Amino acid sequence: MRSGRAVPHHRLVTTTVIPQSTRADTSTAWARTFAVVYDPFLWLGERAGMRAARAKLLANARGRTVDIGAGTGLNLHHYPEDLDELILAEPDPAMRARLEQRVHHGRRQALLIDAPAEELPFADASIDTVVSTLVLCTVDAPEVALREIVRVLRPDGQLLFIEHVRSDSPTLARWQDRLAEPWRAFARGCRCNQATARLIASSGLTLDGMHDQSWHVMPPIVRPLIIGRAQNDPR
Repeated sequence: MRSGRAVPHHRLVTTTVIPQSTRADTSTAWARTFAVVYDPFLWLGERAGMRAARAKLLANARGRTVDIGAGTGLNLHHYPEDLDELILAEPDPAMRARLEQRVHHGRRQALLIDAPAEELPFADASIDTVVSTLVLCTVDAPEVALREIVRVLRPDGQLLFIEHVRSDSPTLARWQDRLAEPWRAFARGCRCNQATARLIASSGLTLDGMHDQSWHVMPPIVRPLIIGRAQNDPR
């Protein structure tokens, strides 16, 4: 499937469901509500720099690309047109429903699958680019997710990421710790105080060009971000 071809507006998007018999049903009332309010909640943050950060980062995507935890599809319009294939993996049914609508009404051809980051349904060394934007803070086992990313990436593959991190400011880090549980309940599992940079660095991937950025106008506990690229270097 070539993502460079436009999808006719009348064409239905096919969703491929990868059964996950061991995963709990996430179709709760709050899950459905959160999927509805997600884009409006992020609207100011997107306009205040996140949209530009996505565009700059995702311009580096190449080949067969997998967007893990694709959510409602805020990355969708920033991918290059010449990707070999674009696969959007989203395990939450409410989010995936909105993602399917965004693909259907847009002009980007993509394959939607139901798969968590910890169980990617791809062969070893079969993916050129994995994209993770605000995902590793949310998955239950980020170390497992990173092992899966390393497994599916080709020897010269890359992880492109924008992630929440624990603040370097002791004062803000303390507030992140204090508010971690209520924020996690509100934001469907997001751990605002997670040391994601350390997890990526210890995963076996080679960090390349990572930098810090503040997510302006968003709640202070989720403002610290890391943005960058990590390569799969099998040496």
